Amino acid sequence: MNIDLEIFSPVQPISNPLFDEHGVKVFLKRDDLIHPMISGNKWRKLKYLLKNAQAKHKNLLVTFGGAYSNHLLATAAAAARFGFKATGIVRGEAVDNNTLFLCKLHGMQLIFTDRDSYRDKPALFSKYFGDNEDAFFIGEGGASADGALGCSELIDELTETYDHIFCACGTGTTAAGIINGLTKHQLKTRFNAIPVFKNGSFIKEEIDHFLTAPANYDLHTDYHFGGYGKATDELIDFIKQFVAATGIVIEPVYTGKMMYALYDLIAKNNFKPGSRILAIHSGGIWGLLGMKDRFV
Repeated sequence: MNIDLEIFSPVQPISNPLFDEHGVKVFLKRDDLIHPMISGNKWRKLKYLLKNAQAKHKNLLVTFGGAYSNHLLATAAAAARFGFKATGIVRGEAVDNNTLFLCKLHGMQLIFTDRDSYRDKPALFSKYFGDNEDAFFIGEGGASADGALGCSELIDELTETYDHIFCACGTGTTAAGIINGLTKHQLKTRFNAIPVFKNGSFIKEEIDHFLTAPANYDLHTDYHFGGYGKATDELIDFIKQFVAATGIVIEPVYTGKMMYALYDLIAKNNFKPGSRILAIHSGGIWGLLGMKDRFV
């Protein structure tokens, strides 16, 4: 089967009096529209991994994530779409939730493991699938050179230039891919990374690992709202206001933090008047399922 999805990811302008006040124009790259389950950077990171698995005649995708992992769900959906089997090794005690329900609905088998064992993913893969020649290892979040290659193609799709690009960062793979795309096209666009982890400066090493050439970019590490998967009432209120004002769904784990950072940095005069800023909607809106009680 040909491993591909039609990319429908338009760039649309976002309006807000704040932008007018500071003389900037803001646009959103709607990668969330690529596919309802395999959306955004999830598809971009999986694309070449799946092609690699197919080329090696592997038919079982084995990957890793937490109980609300968008990556697990995207892998499950991609496996169903392109004729693979899938197993997700899940961090923590056995639970049932909406995300894992959707994973199982798409045919993914789940293995729960304790948090200490989870740290050594190659060992877990070897323990459960070391003798299975059909099994193909996919790192947590799709972190890989193949994943970065898929993300670099986002820049190929742009028909206009921007002064800044913003993106949330978890593994650093998407950021590296976008930076590689900017380098390939010799664009002077400044990349702005928003780590979603507390003390997120470590993400620079992860990003640099997948760069095709050295590059300068900005890390904004003050927008984690308590750490990965954490959110404050301030962030939740911002998301509610943004969705109600734009009709575009964002969530608290990644895109909500990224958009909050962008609005806050504009308010603090971080950009010259006339700047054109592109934010990347990296999908993953199912992350709302893990925090839906915070929105009522």
